[in-house]
Order: sequence, then structure tokens, then C-alpha cells
Amino acid sequence: MKKSLFTINKNDFIIQTFKAGGPGGQHQNKTDSAVRIIHKASNARGECRSSRSQHQNKRTALKNLTESKEFKIWLNRVVYEITSGEIIEEKVDKAMTPKNIKVEGKNNKGQWIEL
Repeated sequence: MKKSLFTINKNDFIIQTFKAGGPGGQHQNKTDSAVRIIHKASNARGECRSSRSQHQNKRTALKNLTESKEFKIWLNRVVYEITSGEIIEEKVDKAMTPKNIKVEGKNNKGQWIEL
């Protein structure tokens, strides 16, 4: 049996429905078939208004959300923190010590020198 690393449920999202508008006739202009889904933690968004079916638009909007750059960054961060047991900001703070930082600049001859 597979064990989930973590779960995401409906409470992690804001689901908005609205009228699609535009071409498509009366049906689109009278029903809330368009869907926007927002993932609260990553602020990633997915939207769809291409189908007359709200259910189909929800599926496509969720797919669009999971393929967004914001969601992928959030997902990678969460997986890293779970698997390594270390928060990324803490790892960066540990690495940002004077012995690990080299500051360079150009001198008046245009050559790179350590400052």
C-alpha cells in the first residue's frame, strides 16, 4: 500500500464560478459555467471557460493550476521540507555565513577583484 507524502483537500482552494460571457450563445451568458480555482498556500490560479459544463471546466481549471509555475514551486518546497526535515529559509541562513560569501567588484581597470 502506498503512503501519501501529504494531502491537499478542497479546503486548500478557493473555487469561484462566474458567467463565461463572450461567444457561445445564451447558455454561456446565463449560467455560471466558468471556473477559477486558487490554491491558498501558493496563490497559484487555474481558470477555464471553454466548456459549457461547469464540471468539465473545474477539471481543466484544476489541471491548469497544477501545471502553473507557482504551484510547482510550492510543491517542490513542501516536498523538500518534508523529505529533508529542513525549512529552505533555515538552510539558506546557515549557508549565508561570511566564510561562504565572496564579494567581487571591478576595479578602475575593469578587472574583477575580491572586495
